[in-house]
Amino acid sequence: MNETMVCAVGRVATQPVYREMASGPSARFRLAVTARYWDREKNTWTDGHTNFFTVWANRQLATNTAASLTVGEPVIVQGRLKVRTDVREGQSWTSADIDAVAIGHDLAWGTSAFRRAGKAETMPTPTSPEPNWETAPEGSAEPVATQTQHQPETAVLT
Repeated sequence: MNETMVCAVGRVATQPVYREMASGPSARFRLAVTARYWDREKNTWTDGHTNFFTVWANRQLATNTAASLTVGEPVIVQGRLKVRTDVREGQSWTSADIDAVAIGHDLAWGTSAFRRAGKAETMPTPTSPEPNWETAPEGSAEPVATQTQHQPETAVLT
């Protein structure tokens, strides 16, 4: 099935609204995406047209979205674009929604501290050593997998 996947970079325009639905958690917020261009006459950056999208998040993404985002924060949203046309009170309305697959802070504007949701888990230890893909035989430009011995490591994620 062909779907229109988009990546929109903008700012959170409304506080995320979180709802517990029969099908699981759902959250939505409005995303403002403003084009910026260099105005040579004024010798400065100028704001262009602003597009608004309603971003929908489901399941764990909805829970994390509601807990992480506030109005004004710069974000990057990737998801499926849905353009709808309705007739309300005799007028035709068009809306652009994004069914989000991924949402994150735009680190070009600041920092973010990632926290894993849920309880801490222990990563499983590998059962066999991983090959070393960076070793190339002499006279060859192609890397060849070679076995390396190393100690298994256990990591605790929080």
